[in-house]
Amino acid sequence: MATVVVQHQQQHTLQHSTPPPGGISPSLNLNRSSSPIPNKHLPICPPGPSPITSQTTSPTARDDTTTQPSSLLYPPDAFLRVSDSPPVYSIDAVALSAAVQHFASQPLPDPNLVFPWLHGLHPDNHLQLGFFTNRKRSLRRTPKCWRGLTIIKVGSDLTTARIKGAVAPEEILIPSRKEFPIVDPREGFSVRNFQIQTAKLAPLSDLIIYGDDRLTEKQLRDVAKGIATAQQHWRQMHDPEHLLPVYNTFVLSSSFSEVEKVAPELVAINSQGQLTGQVVDFFQWERFEMCDMSRASEFSKNVWQGPTPDYILRPGSCEPDSGEYFDLLIEANDLASIPGPRLLAKLDKELDDGPQRIEFPSSGSILLPSGENREVDDLVNTVRWIYYLANPDEPENHPDTDGDIPMATSSKKPRKVLIHCPDGYTESSLLVIAYMMFSEGIPAHDAWLKLHCEKKRNFFAYPSDVTFLSTVQTRLLHESPAANCHGITSFPDPPWFRHCDGSLPSRILPHMYLGNLSHANNPEMLWQLGIRRILSIGESVSWNSSEISKMGADNIMHITQVQDNGIDPLTQEFDRCLDFIRCGKLDGTATLVHCRVGVSRSATICIAEVMASYGLSFPRAYCFVRARRLNVIIQPHLRFVE
Repeated sequence: MATVVVQHQQQHTLQHSTPPPGGISPSLNLNRSSSPIPNKHLPICPPGPSPITSQTTSPTARDDTTTQPSSLLYPPDAFLRVSDSPPVYSIDAVALSAAVQHFASQPLPDPNLVFPWLHGLHPDNHLQLGFFTNRKRSLRRTPKCWRGLTIIKVGSDLTTARIKGAVAPEEILIPSRKEFPIVDPREGFSVRNFQIQTAKLAPLSDLIIYGDDRLTEKQLRDVAKGIATAQQHWRQMHDPEHLLPVYNTFVLSSSFSEVEKVAPELVAINSQGQLTGQVVDFFQWERFEMCDMSRASEFSKNVWQGPTPDYILRPGSCEPDSGEYFDLLIEANDLASIPGPRLLAKLDKELDDGPQRIEFPSSGSILLPSGENREVDDLVNTVRWIYYLANPDEPENHPDTDGDIPMATSSKKPRKVLIHCPDGYTESSLLVIAYMMFSEGIPAHDAWLKLHCEKKRNFFAYPSDVTFLSTVQTRLLHESPAANCHGITSFPDPPWFRHCDGSLPSRILPHMYLGNLSHANNPEMLWQLGIRRILSIGESVSWNSSEISKMGADNIMHITQVQDNGIDPLTQEFDRCLDFIRCGKLDGTATLVHCRVGVSRSATICIAEVMASYGLSFPRAYCFVRARRLNVIIQPHLRFVE
């Protein structure tokens, strides 16, 4: 979070849905589009009540200009002045690299110095102003403590020749005008205005202008003069008394090819459009973490669950690895229908010709049958067909229920089956759980636990999946060769499963889960998952005395008076929270960290624990936790991020 690149890239990360996992290649071209994964659960984080009193800061927090970080670009006396009116200076690649490294090493200012200004305080947005400032105008002032470094690429094409952190001119300037835009939202309330941060911090930054090798020196200087003019206009409007530091505009004298040679550490994307790995790219790291978390694994004999292989996502781009070979690939997606017995019989005969592919409806897309049981018949037929492909030596105890199309299952060798979807779990969980019930002969609630606890699969099911599988489980178990339940007409669910909406708390680390208040208020489910400690951030559990006694009062911690309002800090609670989590780790037990929704306050604590445990930077830890939150986008607000 020490450089503009983090703030700029985070705004895109928080707006876009999770990309499909896949192999990460340094030569991946950003012009190639990939199919996003639909995050069907977009949580709403209530900010809590408006603070009763105005935000307080120390006497020196608003006026001490000595808190501004040092810069190698100020004063600019050591740099060649290439324009006097407006002033523009020249900088080469070596000097720029040193300036970027120095800037990245500077500590961030105290949050009290930059908030609530960074939230976006438009003078006409009375809701936002009233919540944050309570009529105290001093809280609206532009902070003096920030000296940023913003790199601007002329030409706007950031898919090639991109210096790390570089933005397009349109991101910080009003089109066709030499002015910085007013980006504070005019209406509404938000503590997550990530999209305005690049443009909001640019006027408080030294600006570096560069382009690819096709641009002439005159073209670069003309753009730099326009941006320097925008700096002057902004200062006249917002700092007529000249109380703020002076920021300057520089033009890069080195060509981009020279930058690649003498300062390769500056290059995020080279002149061929290839990622260099010199910058933490949120999109790529999230893909990496997602792939690592959901990599294919065998959850039942010869049947695997995992992400869609790269050679299917990008036909012709690569061939399957030796470990990726499967006889049958079942893709779960929203547009598919349950295959009928005729299609299954046809595929059964074609398996000897090579790998076959088939589709199945995604999780959350199959509703309860109403009168017509054809869908249930097709589901049971499909699951049984997969089972006898993977286990051909097992005697088939139940004939085909369709009556006219016999299930062939003629192959004598076991077939290797992959149930897949782009992220490895979202669309495929319904079929995987149904197969687990059939193959193991266990009811739905046991399939949930076995898949998560024993098979170590992270998965996400929907409330409709719980209802559907609970309804059809009698049929699945009666026809399962592994079940010993013939004559049993009902399989009652345990209380914890009756209160389960399909999702389990997200396993971030073996000793730490991230969840919401509903998860926390289901103590029997937590016990089944091996969770023995509860860390409540701002929201307390409503357990009875026996539930508290079973868990142990010492294993429950409640951090109070922390709302998701962009004002209440968490920093002073980090040590206490992380010590509590680590005590559980030493005892060999897991801790559930939760708030109301499980996306901001509790996610902040989990990110801090990942940073501390693995020695990761904030961007890396953020991507780590985000990938493992499973279909729920974590959204720590601006102040928690800071």
